[in-house]
Amino acid sequence: MPLSFADPSAPALPLHVIEQEALEEWQADRPEQVRGWIAANRFTGALGQVLLVPGEDGAPEMALAGYGTPSARARKRFCLAAAAEKLPEGSYRIASGLSADVAAVECFGWLMSGYAFDRYKEQSPAKARLVAPEGVDAARIEAQAAAEALTRDLVNTPAADMGPDALQAAVEELAREFGADCETIRGEDLLARNFPMIHAVGRAAEAAPRLVELKHGDKGPKLTLVGKGVCFDTGGLDLKPASAMGLMKKDMGGAANVLGLARMILALGLEVRLRVLIPAVENAVAGNAFRPGDILTSRKGLTVEINNTDAEGRLVLADALALADEDEPDLVISMATLTGAARVAVGPDIAPFYTDDDRAAQALSAAAAKVADPVWRMPFHEPYEAMIEPGIADLDNAPSGGFAGSITAALFLRRFVSTSRYMHFDIYSWNQSKAPGRSKGGFGQGPRALFEALPEMLG
Repeated sequence: MPLSFADPSAPALPLHVIEQEALEEWQADRPEQVRGWIAANRFTGALGQVLLVPGEDGAPEMALAGYGTPSARARKRFCLAAAAEKLPEGSYRIASGLSADVAAVECFGWLMSGYAFDRYKEQSPAKARLVAPEGVDAARIEAQAAAEALTRDLVNTPAADMGPDALQAAVEELAREFGADCETIRGEDLLARNFPMIHAVGRAAEAAPRLVELKHGDKGPKLTLVGKGVCFDTGGLDLKPASAMGLMKKDMGGAANVLGLARMILALGLEVRLRVLIPAVENAVAGNAFRPGDILTSRKGLTVEINNTDAEGRLVLADALALADEDEPDLVISMATLTGAARVAVGPDIAPFYTDDDRAAQALSAAAAKVADPVWRMPFHEPYEAMIEPGIADLDNAPSGGFAGSITAALFLRRFVSTSRYMHFDIYSWNQSKAPGRSKGGFGQGPRALFEALPEMLG
């Protein structure tokens, strides 16, 4: 089903959004047959309940969607999507009950209830269409839905069909759609053009490692997005157990989220000089794989001792971040499915982020609350810098001890951005079970909050 609003000129059934505590008041001045129908069907306004109310001719004349209580809604996102997924196929128009301050979020959730990953098997997403309510920016919400669908599709696709070649093709397709420039540095050319750590991580795989770059715009502030594109992570010679390898098709989730954000920026015409950098590799096992104990020299010239080949994401990001910083952009944002420590800290739903810019952090946190894309600021805690300095090299890619793993990874990455404002996201990008507006599998964490905040963040 297209992730778009219904034709506003087409017939649409009135939909009343009813909070549980407001049901009695809402039905007080309704005809007796309506009140009787509600009672007979035990409709209480509980979150996710739906009810079609027939008219005198027996055909539905309105629909009711339960909106629950404030406490029930506080435990969910996209509460109206819970009803959208139960309504029969057809078009609906909000008649009452949806507050203007949450309308955009609820409309986005409704559109995403129509998403399904159906590349390999036909699926049955929700088929109820919504007429855009007055006052919402329909084009903006549809662009965000399309961007979210792109992110989900990329993360959901297994590594056999989403290797470095396919990820490069996805960037090229986005560039073609919006008239952007795209260039790829691949294989041995990475060494010739000084991206040694991207090459080292990906050289053991059948598909050559590469750095994919998209550029668009010649006006406005410079914004550079860097996304981790590890299309599958075996752990390298520090091989993961099967239980940890099962979801590693999503280890390119940082790249998928960056491309989702880039798609919003391009589709909605945000006036920035956009640059997207995707180091796309597979961390495989072969005779030429990089080894524990190796010392790599990065693009920036910093040496890195490899104490765990499973901490490869920060290596490919480091070379890309060094390139980004050379252009002195106004803001660099990296996104990566980087550490299990971040999941331990905030769980799978919240996107932890790091920045030294208090104003940008405040703008992002406010935007995240507004668009229901939760984030949480983590500290660049400088006393931990010593933990990433092994003595034998400038940096350690995997400090021992197990403490502060997400923070030390973020501190490692910050070493490669010397001149630009920098923000880093350590995301999960995977929904463990189906929820309203959120299918099981890949999903975006942070792009909608970032898009909402970018005008203030970029001044």
